[in-house]
Amino acid sequence: MELINPLVIGGVVATLMFVGVLVALRLGRHIGERAIVRHGSVGSTIGSLETAVFALLGLLIAFTFSGALTRFDSRRAQVVQEANAIGTAWLRLDLLPASAQPKLRDTFRSYVDSRIDTYRKLPDLKAVRAEVERSSGLQQDVWKQTNAAVRLPDARPDAALLLMPALNDMFDITSTRLAATQLHPPIIIYAMLVALALVAALLAGYQSAGEKGYAWIHKIAFATIVALTVYVILEIEYPRLGLVRIDAIDHLLVDVRAGLK
Repeated sequence: MELINPLVIGGVVATLMFVGVLVALRLGRHIGERAIVRHGSVGSTIGSLETAVFALLGLLIAFTFSGALTRFDSRRAQVVQEANAIGTAWLRLDLLPASAQPKLRDTFRSYVDSRIDTYRKLPDLKAVRAEVERSSGLQQDVWKQTNAAVRLPDARPDAALLLMPALNDMFDITSTRLAATQLHPPIIIYAMLVALALVAALLAGYQSAGEKGYAWIHKIAFATIVALTVYVILEIEYPRLGLVRIDAIDHLLVDVRAGLK
């Protein structure tokens, strides 16, 4: 199954939002003009109601954007954590007997290569799953070889105490990073954001019914800002698949791999 690129999804959603806001503005103005014909005004409570809806819209945008940015920063920090964990575990392999190190270090390098390839293969989910399974198999190989090495007669007494926790940290961060790629707000949050934007546009159009002419520049600017905001939120929420990316931070793993000699 191929993952639909959020760059495409974000573009479609942003376009629909842009058109939807313009339509809502025009529809609201049309309803307001009919109200003026019937009642002579659009009502005195619309201004306060419009203000409340726009305030709620701003709050929801701020909440959604802040959450996306927090998860974005968290994913970058997790790459640093994994790079540090790999570097620490690699250095502690020196505690093992020299005879057990060559094969284990080769397996260790293969494991790091697999971890790098896991994120390089996005958005191909099938390839990513295969690489995750390969990483899991290499984890078991590293663990078994290490467990056997620390039991050798010439192994240092403190080898297991220092090395095994380091390997645990290196393996645990993989699950943390995998879970982080699946942590996103419920769809209802985005649905509510879209609905509030359309309602706010409808009320703004209604309120403008008493104005002479139709200031398209203001309407287009409002629709553009709302659409771009939603688009940027989606981009930050999926930072490996669109224009906003965290691929650069992966060079930490590449640099660590280059130092595994």
